[in-house]
This record gives sequence, C-alpha cells and structure tokens, in this order.
Amino acid sequence: MSGPPRSGHPPSRRGLDARGLFSLLFHGDKAIDVIETAYETGLLRALDAGPVSLDELATSLEMVPMRLYKLLDCLESLGVVEREQPTDAIADARYRSCEPLERAAELVVGTESIERDRNRQPWREVHGRLGEIVRGRRSVSHDAFAWPPATPEQQRRFEQSMAAGLGPIVESLAAARELWGGRRVLDVGGGDGSLACELVARDPDVRVDVLNLPMVEPMVRERIARSPHAERLGFVAGDFLEAPLPPDYDVHLFVRVLHDWPAETSRTLLRASHDALAPGSRIVITEEMRTPARLAVQFFWTYFLVGVDACVSRLREAEWYRDALGTLGFASVEVREGGFDLVTAIRP
Repeated sequence: MSGPPRSGHPPSRRGLDARGLFSLLFHGDKAIDVIETAYETGLLRALDAGPVSLDELATSLEMVPMRLYKLLDCLESLGVVEREQPTDAIADARYRSCEPLERAAELVVGTESIERDRNRQPWREVHGRLGEIVRGRRSVSHDAFAWPPATPEQQRRFEQSMAAGLGPIVESLAAARELWGGRRVLDVGGGDGSLACELVARDPDVRVDVLNLPMVEPMVRERIARSPHAERLGFVAGDFLEAPLPPDYDVHLFVRVLHDWPAETSRTLLRASHDALAPGSRIVITEEMRTPARLAVQFFWTYFLVGVDACVSRLREAEWYRDALGTLGFASVEVREGGFDLVTAIRP
C-alpha cells in the first residue's frame, strides 16, 4: 500500500461526487458521533500509528471485530482512513489514517473545541431562514449580533469566541519569534488580551500592548491582571477605523482583523500601519488565507454572517496581501506557511 499524504495539506476527496458529499452532510450528526467515538476510544490514535489490522485493533481496543469493521467503513466514507484488504477475511483488513486524525478531532469535538464555542453563537437566527435572508427579506437581529459589537455583552461574547481559536495562531507566531521577539508590539484589534499574554510568556524581552475599543478595556485589564508578566502588557484604547494608529512600536500585529472589512477599509488599515511605523519596523499579518481547508474551517462564520451585512468576512488569498503591502510601499514582503500563515513586511 502506498503511503498516505503527511504534508499537513488536506487530502483530496478521492472521487467523492456531489451526491455522496450531500449524503454525508445530511447525516452530519451521525458522522460526528462516529468521530467522537473514534476519538474517545483511542481508535484515531491507533490509526495515526498505523498501518494496523482489524484484528489488532479489535483486540487492543476490546471491540467486536465485525462492528469495528463497520465503524471503520464510516471513517473510510469520510475520506480520512485508508484500507487494504489482502484477503476475504475481515480480520486481515489493514488501516491507517490519511493524515493525523487525533489532533484534528480534538480541535473539533474535544471538550474545549473551537466548534463547541462557535455553536454558542446565535446561529438559530439564520437556521431555517437562509432563503429569506439571502433574498434580503430578513437579517440577523441587531440584538442578537451586531457588527461591530454594539454592547459590552456582545463584545464579550465575540472576544471570547476569538480567544477560543488562538491555539494554532500562537503556534505559528511562536515558530516565527524572530519577527516579534524582544520588540515592542502593538496587537491591533487584539481581542481580550489572550494572545498578548501568550506572546510575553514565550519571550522575556517582548512587550505587547493591545489596541481595542474602550468597552473592551475591562476584559483586557482583567486578563492582564491574571498574567505573571503583567508588567510587559498594556492596553491602548482606540478605534482603528476613526483614528491613526499610535507610533513608537517595532511591530504592528494584525490577527484575524482585516478579513472582516471591505477591501478598501483593509487597505486603509494597512496604510495607517505604514504611516505609523518607523523605518525598519515590521508588520505581521495572520489571517485565514483563502484555501479549501480554510474555507471549511471558517464555514460556521461564513454561514452565520450571511445575515450580517456590516461584516464582510471575506477570506482573501495570500497574493492579495502581497499586492496590497507592496503597493503601499512596504518592502521584503514574505508569506510564511504554517498552521496559520503569516504575512510579513518591513517599513523601509
């Protein structure tokens, strides 16, 4: 059997047609049951370490072989498991994951998963009404979700949701510490301060200030107070749509900010960063770049925000950021691939 792809890129659908895909989606709740069971029983861990035979899996996991065979068929139908059947005996069937599955399942169905957090958003404002919404006859109510958030409670709920998905972003930034480490960083639109706290914990010489709306300040101050590195954390109250960005920073960090706004607004923010940064300073951008995998991970917000016209939620290709930064006069524009891609450039 040829080895499965291990590059971190998602496998193809391997011939799954629209009819098959739609059938899987219709029974999505059952598919999640399969994934949760495979994750909780250790089956995904065993498949990640494969290839392994059905007989070996049934013995080590204390499962009934024929029932396990059917469960594995479910995983195979999802396109995440490969099977080799050298004989007619089901015990001889051998399996392996197409890519690491246990960590992926933890991020989706684990107790602290980002999807569980997203599910707390008022998505029922859209569900069953999508036809009316897309025709302009209905919208998500302002009381349920406003963009930008209109009340402290809406802001709190939004910032908590953003903080729930920081893990892969922190990993990508930690792997590129030379971009921000030991410098004075402004985290533009920096949420509740969770990312800033993570960064100062990873570098003893960095200082990070969070720029966000005044209504967010209590959340950020509370988060900073819990950090053992509070002396290297700060808050700057401001609306980046209304006022210039503050100067005197070595790095401007934009994390999942620009895709929420129309292209011209995003370009205006990049121009504001260019104008505020001193020569030799750097801009670092982390966004969900527009790829099939990122569109899938972003599906919840894309679906929900169909009914919120004020929020563009438009994923853009990395090339858009290269072009925008180059046009504004930034130099050494670079895209670094990772769990989250980083776009970096220097103010000449």
